[in-house]
Parts: sequence; structure tokens; C-alpha cells
Amino acid sequence: MSTFDEVFERIKLSTHTRTQVELAEVLDIRQSSISDAKRRNSVPSDWYMKLFEKFGLNPDWLKKGVGPMYLRTEQGYEPLEGPAAGRVFEDSAKFGDPDARNAVVTIHSMQCETDADGQRVLKGIGKLSIPQSFAGTGIQVLRVEASGMEPLIRKGAYVGLDVSQKNVLSGELYGVFVPYEGISLKRMYLDAANNRFIMRSENQSHPEQYLPVDSRDQAIVGRVAWVLQTL
Repeated sequence: MSTFDEVFERIKLSTHTRTQVELAEVLDIRQSSISDAKRRNSVPSDWYMKLFEKFGLNPDWLKKGVGPMYLRTEQGYEPLEGPAAGRVFEDSAKFGDPDARNAVVTIHSMQCETDADGQRVLKGIGKLSIPQSFAGTGIQVLRVEASGMEPLIRKGAYVGLDVSQKNVLSGELYGVFVPYEGISLKRMYLDAANNRFIMRSENQSHPEQYLPVDSRDQAIVGRVAWVLQTL
């Protein structure tokens, strides 16, 4: 039988999680439960059932690293009887495609909070299931709460910000912290002559705003990677 750390690594790989906090969200448990399991060097049996129900993951693969990673097909899981029991005939490879699997992520408000150290903190306001390829490293999901980017991005849309991308490419969309407003979506342009960035909204009723170049790292939250909204 594999150790807890070996099983934990397989779970992280298959669910696209990196930390105990993220895995706790996927399993809908407290982070302390993961720490307790690690201390006991034993993975609770209900984890395997949750991972099968949510992702179609094969418990034997999670436990031992053998067999197909996925058991469930698009038509559902159907056990086989007799000598063929335990064999999997469906093509499980398609379930490993990041666009065919979901990831549950935290939705954040565009209004920031401040922690005890005075640092800005994004406030979680819900959960959203998205294609796993959308939930890459460094992606923070926000729900749009303002009309500044309408009609391009409407209120109620979900936006993925890549917080690893803070270097401004003129004409691209970024999430920017604006004092007293929270995070705003802006199309940004470099105004080299005045050592600043011009921040524009799609909504023509919103005036241009300006950001000094040397304030970029503190103000820019990340570049818009994707938008999900209804027509």
C-alpha cells in the first residue's frame, strides 16, 4: 500500500490542486482533516468515494498507482460481472484532457479586504466549476460587479485573472486596484512621455484614469486570461 504522501501526490496531480487548502476545497473538508490524515499516514476511505463521484477517478489508481486513472465514461460507470470484472473497456484518456474535466474554484469579490498586516486580500464569495484548463496556476476568479467594461464584459460575468502577468502589454485587459473602488477591469496603454499608464473602460461614460509606471506592481492584480458570461 502506498504511503499518504504518495497517494496525496496522485490526488493533487489528478485534481490539479497544489496545496492542502485547495484540496480541502475540492473534498469539501477542513484543512485540519488533511493534516490529521497525514499525521496518521492514512487516507480516509470517503476521500476515494468523493474523488470517484466528482472526477471519475479510479480508487485503485489513487491507492496503488496501478490501473487506469479514470473509470467513468460519458455514459456513466457500469460495473462488469464474471471473469471480466475489474477490466475497463472505455477509453479513459479523454477524461485526462483538462477541457473534459472540471475544477472547483473560489469566486472572489472585486471589493478587497485588508488583513492584519495591512495587505490587500481577495474576499471569497462562492464557488464555480470551470474547465480544468481554465484553473491554471496563478488564476484568480472574480465576479464582475461593475459596468465599466460593458458591453464587452457585463455585470455578473466571471473573469479569470492571471496574477503572474503584471507586465503591461498595451491594449490588453488587466485587473487593477483602484483606491476606494476595489478591483476594476481596464484596458491599459503606456504613455511613455508622461511616465504613466492610461486606463480605459469600454463604457464610454467612464473617464480615463492614470497609473504611474512605478506603481504598476502594487496596483495591477493580473492580466485577464478568460471571461465566462451568458449571451
